Amino acid sequence: MKKIFVVIICCICCEMAAAQTSYTLEQILNIARMHNITLRNAYHAYDAAIEQRKEAFTKYFPSISGTGLWFNANKGMAQTTVTPSEMISPEMGAGLAQMFPAEALAALANPVSISMMKNGTIGSLMAVQPVFAGGQIVNANRLAKVGEDVANLQLQLSENEVEKTAEQYFWQIVTLQEKMKTVAAVEAMLADIHKDVDVAVRAGVALRNDLLQVDLRQNEVESQKLKLQNGINIVKLLLAQYCGLSSSDFTIHSSELLSSDSINAQPNYALYTLNYELNTLPEYQLLQKQVEAAALQKKMAVGQNLPSIAVGAGFNYHNLLDKNRAFGMVFATVSIPISNWWGGSHAIKRKKIEYQRALDEQQDKAQLLEIRIQNAWNNVVEARQQLGIAQRSIEQADENLRLHRDYYRAGTCKMSDLLEAQLLYQQSLDRRTDAYAQYQIRQLEYRQATGTAATE
Repeated sequence: MKKIFVVIICCICCEMAAAQTSYTLEQILNIARMHNITLRNAYHAYDAAIEQRKEAFTKYFPSISGTGLWFNANKGMAQTTVTPSEMISPEMGAGLAQMFPAEALAALANPVSISMMKNGTIGSLMAVQPVFAGGQIVNANRLAKVGEDVANLQLQLSENEVEKTAEQYFWQIVTLQEKMKTVAAVEAMLADIHKDVDVAVRAGVALRNDLLQVDLRQNEVESQKLKLQNGINIVKLLLAQYCGLSSSDFTIHSSELLSSDSINAQPNYALYTLNYELNTLPEYQLLQKQVEAAALQKKMAVGQNLPSIAVGAGFNYHNLLDKNRAFGMVFATVSIPISNWWGGSHAIKRKKIEYQRALDEQQDKAQLLEIRIQNAWNNVVEARQQLGIAQRSIEQADENLRLHRDYYRAGTCKMSDLLEAQLLYQQSLDRRTDAYAQYQIRQLEYRQATGTAATE
């Protein structure tokens, strides 16, 4: 009973593992969003921008600093020589003469050396609150917020780029897999033709050269099969690396993607109208943030040449005179960058020029964005039309192949004509596969270019 249970568990695990190796497009995109290195770096950059904004906000609060110093010198830092007799007035000298003997009074005329502050300890705790800094703190916080917004927009662009690249790899694999299916169908078709021709050759109603032509065609198909398999393996490796997959041993779920119902259900953008709002696009918002950042930098350049005012309070301690002394103090400072005015005026002019350049760049690139959107719209309309043409070509090529098979069996056409009809049919299938994948990519590019879907 235990063995049966273990076998059942193993079968379930194998089925789950097999299910995990087949990915849909949405699964591939989700995996890429979670594990792609470029996108992870963009998230890190956004987190760093948030921390930078929080760091700038702390400049509104007082800056507190503490200082401690202990020293021991080889001699006192304050030394002097004092003659006591020079410090005694005549009246005091007369009084001292009556109180002390002459020898003691004579000693007062000898100089005395005094040394102080040979060692000691100093400590202070200061708090300084900026009152006015030329708007530098306010503008620095605004600039940090702009940096956070820019990082967020760049994150959105990174997400779009990762989504686009991952989807391109996905459709490349789908295209190659579908072409592999086409090759398999062609192999079966050629096998039937080879059987019919072989029977006809044995019966003496067909030339052996016809059989050789079929053999050559089969060799060509076998070569195509090898190239397609190699292409699938390479693109799987690229997709696995891009999405952070541990193995390239997986399959892409593409069943019913290229069915007639699926193709007919694809939207025809030619029936829709181009609709978008430029202000909602991350690329345009980045241009706006560049202008905003240039304006703030210009204000900061002005602020660097204005006076700055700060107030503060502190607590101090020392024992320099062999006595513990502690006291508090309040103060105010005014700093005027006089020498900076010489170069500051040029710095302000330079920032004004950079601000104007940002405005010009915004206008120019906004026009390019509109052209890009129009081009994306034209591409998606064209891709849908190409898909329709490719679908109709299959029907025509299929009918052409059927007729040539009937003609060959009736002896009214050559083997080369039949093989050419077969090649045209294979090419029409491949063109439809390419057109379908291209249409999916063009739709993605349009959605990313406009940020919206087509609306009637």
